[in-house]
Amino acid sequence: MKAYIILLLTALSLALTGCEIDEQVDPNGPSLSGVLNDATEVELDLLATGVEAGMRNGFSSYVTASGTIARELYIFDADPRNTEDLLGKGDLQLDANTFYLTAPFGSRYTVVKNANILLEAVNNTDAVTEAEKQGYRAFANTIKAYMLSQVLDLLGTNGIRVDVADPANLGPYLSQDASYDAILALLDEANSQLQGAEFAFVLSDGFAGFNTPSTFARFNRAIAARVATHAARYQAALDYVEDSFLDLDGDISVGPEHIFSTSPGDLLNPLNKAPLQSGDQIIVHPRIIANATAGDNRLNKFRRRTQATSQDGLNGEFETALYETATTPIDIIRNEELILIYAEANINLGNLEEGVMALNIIREAAGLDEYDGPVTQEALIDEMLYQRCYSLWGEGHRMFDLRRYGRLNAQFLPIDRPGDDVFTQFPIPLSEGV
Repeated sequence: MKAYIILLLTALSLALTGCEIDEQVDPNGPSLSGVLNDATEVELDLLATGVEAGMRNGFSSYVTASGTIARELYIFDADPRNTEDLLGKGDLQLDANTFYLTAPFGSRYTVVKNANILLEAVNNTDAVTEAEKQGYRAFANTIKAYMLSQVLDLLGTNGIRVDVADPANLGPYLSQDASYDAILALLDEANSQLQGAEFAFVLSDGFAGFNTPSTFARFNRAIAARVATHAARYQAALDYVEDSFLDLDGDISVGPEHIFSTSPGDLLNPLNKAPLQSGDQIIVHPRIIANATAGDNRLNKFRRRTQATSQDGLNGEFETALYETATTPIDIIRNEELILIYAEANINLGNLEEGVMALNIIREAAGLDEYDGPVTQEALIDEMLYQRCYSLWGEGHRMFDLRRYGRLNAQFLPIDRPGDDVFTQFPIPLSEGV
């Protein structure tokens, strides 16, 4: 696979602390002010490359921290906060100034800042045509919205800052609903910009099949469908997903990916774990195994250990086998999730038979018989959440799936140790000063 070129991203490295941005100058590369005024096409391309590459940073913490809270996995390693803070051991609360929050928060906003730099640079150059400018703008706005949606996933009703383009004049924290409005509006703006646009830049091999304005628009609509689903706006989710790359008869694995390589300066897949190691391991929560259906081929995501493992009063017999090697790609979004979004939207809109049809596509792909339970909205929501659990295990979805149905609590989730808590959202980072 093609390795990322992260030259200008390094030259314009942005340390985000409380959304304060300092210019970094590389003596071998252009200054920030030089890029913002009269950038060359090469410089714009490198900025776009940096935006794509940066999405991978901090993603593992987003997945593992939210997955621990949702009781789909444990992190057994040398840091006790993974088994204490995230599970609310004793009187512990989530820390507003530690890695499981600051890593995904800071990395998401760093990509947002790089996207804003790209947008400003595009507006201040004549190096590319107007159609090509629209291509850069649409790409930057789509990725910016995607990153903001992940921050909103974590912070929930705390809301997020959307307007961070001017570090000296940051916008306010918006409510959760207003944050969803702003993110979806940004995705819609990007989709409009894609109409008649041209891509002068080259995306990585992870976007193969989604690397032209028309095909990238289908990715944009897919992300919008996910955001609308998290917001429980089901008619909007259905409208968005029908304009995405949803294919009810197609390969459920199709979709853009984060890619990794062993090339100098590139990243390895941080969620790949060596088999059977005693430390630094992602352990499958026992309830995931206990609740599985026999014959479900999605169970190949889990590897039985030769010996059960335990840490801090927690136990597990299975570990992750989701990513085979350190260069195995991580899906950004794929057709399997889009089919589940289609099912969820239809179920919530009362189109129950259509929801069953979509769920049966997922069941068939998993090697299971067709659904034969009650065709009621309540029963089908249960079935849909069950299928999402196994289809999307370990990919950063479960906490937010449970939360929008009021199930992120001790009534629906096991309490692993007496005194543990179930948290519904992360706090605003201490560095934000709000």
